[in-house]
Amino acid sequence: MKTRAAVLWELGGKWEVEEVELDPPESGEVLVKLTASGLCHSDEHLVTGDLPFPLPVVGGHEGAGKVVEVGEGVTDIEVGDSVVLTFLPSCGHCSYCVRGMTNVCDLGAALMMGPQLDGTHRFHARGEDLGQMCLLGTFSEYTVVPTASVVKVDDGTALDKAALVGCGIPTGYGSAVRTAEVKAGDTVVVLGVGGIGVNAVQGARIAGARYVIAVDPVAFKRERALEFGATHVAESADAAWELVSRLTRGQMAEACIIATDVAEGSYTAPALALVGKRGRVIITAIGHPEEETITASLLDITLYEKQIRGALYGSSNAQHDVPRLLELYNAGLLKIDELITREYRLEDINQGYEDMREGRNIRGLIRY
Repeated sequence: MKTRAAVLWELGGKWEVEEVELDPPESGEVLVKLTASGLCHSDEHLVTGDLPFPLPVVGGHEGAGKVVEVGEGVTDIEVGDSVVLTFLPSCGHCSYCVRGMTNVCDLGAALMMGPQLDGTHRFHARGEDLGQMCLLGTFSEYTVVPTASVVKVDDGTALDKAALVGCGIPTGYGSAVRTAEVKAGDTVVVLGVGGIGVNAVQGARIAGARYVIAVDPVAFKRERALEFGATHVAESADAAWELVSRLTRGQMAEACIIATDVAEGSYTAPALALVGKRGRVIITAIGHPEEETITASLLDITLYEKQIRGALYGSSNAQHDVPRLLELYNAGLLKIDELITREYRLEDINQGYEDMREGRNIRGLIRY
């Protein structure tokens, strides 16, 4: 079949929206008609090269829609099912999955390769095969994905909102609740309050944090962070240090989550300074692939038992956490509508990313 999709053809290029050919689903795959797709910063990393991915590629990894066709052997998903696409597939039976670590499933090795799990491509254009960002390619009206990347949700779910539960919400929320293990009464600092960081703020609030300090140089984002549960805001890590020190009587925060646009090696030292004894620094943002040096006081790490932890997908388990987050939304505890600053047509995707780069959006959304 033919569908319209946003394709990145070259490093540093623009997303080009064009008609592409989409093959039917193979064994263990489903064809999904997308309702919406989030404009996540990770797709910008394809443009800059911070996520090295073979080009050309159909972008997008944050989406939801309806199943319109199923491939051979698919028995647990049916035509008409409402689904959220999760950018991390889980097989359910590898060593990591059976230990409840589905976010690091062995299938993740295929995420940045380009083709589907069987090594072949579903999208084609200009005589070339097109990869799919994280096996998904949600910058397309239709896409074919493995069932390992699909979470079935209740009929009647607002799929335009549920699209954001495919990546940004669980990544941010989980960074606080799962990776940082925030508990009632904790003090939490979030560095960067875009589409990921603002959900870390929400996660800390829902977990019962006493103080949640949102740090961002953009005034608009600081203002919005207060709506999502931040108790205080600061424009820099240095300003946050003075604030946290005063609020905690010098004990500092239990957790600091780095959710900036890009993780720089120089960010770890100020993040470590913001946490106290046994404090946890969570690195959620994507760093430059060639950067291998971070700044930190090894003496402080030893003497105060401070920790640095990586967070992939917020250490979430999609099959459990996606429905649970939607339940929190339905109960009025998790804000999703308010995350969407602007909606765009697929044809306006480059404007959406320009708005993201300029700090105008918490989250942009493509509605099909």
